[in-house]
Amino acid sequence: MRPKTAGTRARPTLLTALSAFSALLLATACTSDDGKEPAKGSDGPASSGATTGAGPADGGKSDGGNGDGGNGDGGDSGQGNGGTAGGDTSKPFTGPQLERSALATGDLPGFQVSSGKSALAPAGQPTADTPTCQPLADAMGDAPSPRAKSTVNRGLGSVKNVGLAVSASVSAYSEADAVQLMDGLQKAVGACGKGFTATLQGRSGSYREVKESPFTAKGADETVSWTAVGTNEGVAAPVHLVVVRQGATVARFMALDLARRVPPRVPQEVADKQLAKVGQVRAG
Repeated sequence: MRPKTAGTRARPTLLTALSAFSALLLATACTSDDGKEPAKGSDGPASSGATTGAGPADGGKSDGGNGDGGNGDGGDSGQGNGGTAGGDTSKPFTGPQLERSALATGDLPGFQVSSGKSALAPAGQPTADTPTCQPLADAMGDAPSPRAKSTVNRGLGSVKNVGLAVSASVSAYSEADAVQLMDGLQKAVGACGKGFTATLQGRSGSYREVKESPFTAKGADETVSWTAVGTNEGVAAPVHLVVVRQGATVARFMALDLARRVPPRVPQEVADKQLAKVGQVRAG
């Protein structure tokens, strides 16, 4: 999960210890020396890092830093700062549009980008042990919620802050579903402070100390940001998640520090660049 830098590999012992719940936290985190090329912009169909939703299907679920690892620039979670590039923000992106809007190597100095999914990461949407917290579990899956029409995922590794792994995705929704997703997340963050357990393909992780964390993303209509501590098999690691809405498009970010040195933060420049690319694609 570290950047694909010649002569370096992620420590197997740490990856093994973290695998069960980091797969839930970072289902699309960057791979480590797996031979895959960094993600590049494409006008074609969604890559192997993309998933396509099967349409609205709740199954009882609610739809719910400056620099590398630095703090965000403030702002209230759930608040947008309005204003986006030209184009109809209420119109869902097509698959090719999502692919063009996804982050690629070269977009962010100091980061390597991969479209390959981690071999440790199972596919699908985690299930929370309580319906109230299901939106938070959904946010850790292949898509921010099952109502996504299509999702393109990327994994980023920081070159300067080795160990910082960031998962970024962009998803297309109907605008109504995107608004409902954000509302569900905001309510779940407030209601699930004591924590919850999420299970995916037989792997479980517990998440405690769920706390709202202020974060402002440039160009977002709404932002929900929170931190939690994931625990599995005696290993605990903090995680930071940010979900932002720009019309019918939802971008999601998850940050995990594999070195476990400092509490991770989604880098401000990652979120801002992702929303900027969404605006550029919409503007044509």
